[in-house]
Order: sequence, then C-alpha cells, then structure tokens
Amino acid sequence: MMKKSIAAIVVLTAFAVTACSQQQARQPISSSSGTFMKESVARNKALVANEEHLIDSVMKSNPDIKYIASDKGYWYYYQKENTTDTLRPKRGDVAYFDYEVKDLKGNIIYSETELRPQVYLVDKQNIMMGLRDGIKLMNAGEKVTFLFPSHMGYGYHGDNDRIGINEPLVCTVTLNEIKPETQIKEN
Repeated sequence: MMKKSIAAIVVLTAFAVTACSQQQARQPISSSSGTFMKESVARNKALVANEEHLIDSVMKSNPDIKYIASDKGYWYYYQKENTTDTLRPKRGDVAYFDYEVKDLKGNIIYSETELRPQVYLVDKQNIMMGLRDGIKLMNAGEKVTFLFPSHMGYGYHGDNDRIGINEPLVCTVTLNEIKPETQIKEN
C-alpha cells in the first residue's frame, strides 16, 4: 500500500512539475509570406487589363459610336437620349426597364423578351452591379448600351446558367418609367 502511495505521489508531482513549468510555444507549421495575395492581385490586374483590351477592341470596331467612360470602370453610349427630362432614378424609386444581355461578340445571352419586364427598387434590391449604377445615369425613355467588365457583371462566379465566369457583358437597357418613392408610398 505504501509503495502505491509513493508511486502515486511521484506521478502527481511529476505531472504538476511538467504542467506548471513554462512551455515553449510551438512554431507554426506553415507561415504566410503574402505570396498568395500578391499572386491573386496580379491575376486580377491581368484579368481586368485583358477585359479592358477586349472592350477597347469592341469600341474601336465601332468608330461612329461615341462611348462614354464611367467613373466606375465601364463604358456606355446612348441609342436614344432624353435631353428634356432631368429626373433620374434615386434610392427608393422604382425603375421599370427592359434589357438584353450579350457577350462582347454580339451573341445574345438573354433576350429582352426573356427578361421583361424588370421592376427595380433602386438601391434596395440586389441586381447586377453595373446595372445598379447604370440605371441611375438614365432618364425615362432612354435606351443605353453598357459595356461591363466582368467585375461589374457576374464576376468570377457567373450566373450559374448562361453567363460564364469572368465574362464581360454588353447590356442594352431601355428605362421605360421612373416612379419616385413619394408616389409609391401614396398609392
């Protein structure tokens, strides 16, 4: 019995000594040098540069069209402009529009007939980033064609249907009507 008690005391003492002693922190198994992020940034810059080159080729192939560069990184031109109205959609308004989606080669991805009618609660609904911004540049009755790089469209994910990954898009939008938020609340 005494031997068991001594053995138990020795084991507990050894355990207490090792548990209470300062232990050395383990070194990480792997370290991050930041190369993944640097490579990702480089890939994205190359992707954007390539898409801008493709869009630039489309614009150069249509020299009669006056393209406007947006401050958000896409281009557009008016097919039908409304210079008499100054009312543009703003947050909370409802925009009624039709649009068509093509690739840069002009192949229809989604036709206007398939997508109509569109009712968009401005900045309060989730739609493609480029359309969200582009619609706010339009007056009712205008028809505008937008050339969106993929980061303003469906990006690296696509739409899980017909729009592929990192695909620049050409969207032609007709803004049919704008109902200000104040009119909607009255109805």
